[in-house]
Amino acid sequence: MNGFLYLIPTTLGDSSISSVIPADVGILLKQIKHFIVEDIRTARRYLKKVDRSIDIDELTFYELNKRTTPQQKSSFLNAAKKGHHIGVISEAGCPGVADPGADIVAAAHQQNMKVVPLVGPSSILLSLMASGMNGQSFAFHGYIPIKSEERAKAIKHLEGLSIREKQTQIFIEAPYRNNHLLKDILSNCNTKTRVCVACDITLETEFIKTKTVAQWKGKLPELHKKPTIFLIQG
Repeated sequence: MNGFLYLIPTTLGDSSISSVIPADVGILLKQIKHFIVEDIRTARRYLKKVDRSIDIDELTFYELNKRTTPQQKSSFLNAAKKGHHIGVISEAGCPGVADPGADIVAAAHQQNMKVVPLVGPSSILLSLMASGMNGQSFAFHGYIPIKSEERAKAIKHLEGLSIREKQTQIFIEAPYRNNHLLKDILSNCNTKTRVCVACDITLETEFIKTKTVAQWKGKLPELHKKPTIFLIQG
C-alpha cells in the first residue's frame, strides 16, 4: 500500500504552537519520516518546536525551491511507493496555497497518491475573514508588479475588477516594500474604496484594520519587514 501525502501547516511567525496548530498534527508528525520542505533548517526547527522528542537525525528531507527540477519533484514521492507517508511543510502557513508545494500535490495526484490536507493557519483566509469584505467572491493575486507605472496600472485594474465583479481582491508584497505598496494603493484608488491591511496575523503584534482610502490617508501603520496581506474592495 502506498503512503499518503500530508500537507502540514506551520505557524505564520513566532507564535506558540498550541495556539494555531491542532494537537493531532503533532501526533501525526511523529509518524512521518520523509518531508518535502522549502528550507531544511526552518523545517527542522519547526518539528523540534512541535515536539522535542522527534529525532531529527532519523528523518529524510527533500528541499523544494526555484532550482528544483520537475524530475526531482516527482522523485520526492518515491518513498510513498514503499509505503512511507510523506509530509509537505511550507515556510509559513498552509502548503500548496501561494506556495511551491502545489507542484508536489499535482504530482501526487498524477501518481494516484492520496493527498491529506491538515488544518492550520492561512494568512489569506484569516485576513479575508477579518476584513469585513466579500467572502463569497474573492481572488488572490500573489505579488503585484514592482515598477511604479506597472504597479499603478495593476492596482487600478484590481480596483476596477472588484467593482465590476463585486469581488474582494487580495495581494501581497515583499515585507520591505509594504509601506510603499500601501502608499501606492492609496494614491491610485478611489477615496471610497475599502482597503484592509492585515499584518502579523496570529502573532502578539497582529494588526488588522479595514478603512476607506480617505480614512487611511495620514494615518498609516508601520509595516516595514512585517508579513502583510492587502485586500481591496471598491
